[in-house]
Amino acid sequence: MNWKHLTSIDDLDTAIVSSENRTVVLFKHSTRCSISRMALKMFESDWDESLAEVDAHFLDLLEHRDISAAIAEKLGVSHQSPQMIVLQAGRSIHHANHSSIDAADVKKLVG
Repeated sequence: MNWKHLTSIDDLDTAIVSSENRTVVLFKHSTRCSISRMALKMFESDWDESLAEVDAHFLDLLEHRDISAAIAEKLGVSHQSPQMIVLQAGRSIHHANHSSIDAADVKKLVG
């Protein structure tokens, strides 16, 4: 899995714009949370070649709280951690939190 790290609001804006042409996944992760670590590990283990055309973006919530707030504001998705948000055509089409995060849901949306 090849994560693109969200480290600025410009990175977020670029990800939203790129969702006009391809599916984008945003993964919000807290490095201090064991539930978040488990969700991330499961998500990464289920990611496979069928998702090669999906851009996966990783957000370290502890380092970039401002970006998390911008995600909530720009996409209208209330903040949770961990959280996966799927974007197409510049908007959120699916989001999941905690143990509901599943790469299979992404596969259904791009398949």
